[in-house]
Amino acid sequence: MSSLDIAANPPVHHDETVQISLLLAFAGGYLDAYTWIIHGVMANAQTANLVLLWVHGTVGEWDRAVQFIPPMAAFMVGILIAAWLRRFAGDKSSAISTLIEILMLVVVGILHNKLPDVAGTLGISFVAAMQTAIFTKVEGVTYSSVMITGNMRQAIEGVFAAVSGQTGSLRRPGIFTALCVTFGVGAAVGAYATKVIPDLALGLPVMALLIVLLRCETRPNEEPR
Repeated sequence: MSSLDIAANPPVHHDETVQISLLLAFAGGYLDAYTWIIHGVMANAQTANLVLLWVHGTVGEWDRAVQFIPPMAAFMVGILIAAWLRRFAGDKSSAISTLIEILMLVVVGILHNKLPDVAGTLGISFVAAMQTAIFTKVEGVTYSSVMITGNMRQAIEGVFAAVSGQTGSLRRPGIFTALCVTFGVGAAVGAYATKVIPDLALGLPVMALLIVLLRCETRPNEEPR
């Protein structure tokens, strides 16, 4: 590839590919549906947990309010560990964090019947935090694999820019639209699987993360778009 081609299509870091971002979005939606159905809290959406904490707290329902504190605390711990990984593991942080996520979900699945609240609220929120803190970009653009608000904004703004002539490419809004759709599909599949096979439901996100791990490990450090 010539230098002109590289300038026009800058290389994409191995953990910023569209395929990986879509797999993570699927897992993100899936786990939110799982934790909401099983535990009545959100694994990913800490905004929702904070709002519900104060909604119940302001009417004196503190027994219901406090259930939203553990997932937020676990999320904070996950962010701190992810920050440490980025600092000391460098390019290996994506693979290491994915392996940790897989192991945590396996533990959650094993403990599901014995310690469902502890395993679910703490373990899955920790996984969500690691994922959102390590995998922050798709093709060099910031996104989220655990919520769609920012992705939806990017998609709408990208379509507007293309239609108004500011840019001729629909690739970026297409990617963000696909992320939103995939997150929704993950939530739908997660809700169905949790209802039908609750004891085995975490197997699907584990499989998705295993594919992410393999792609992080087997693909070269950088590849062109």
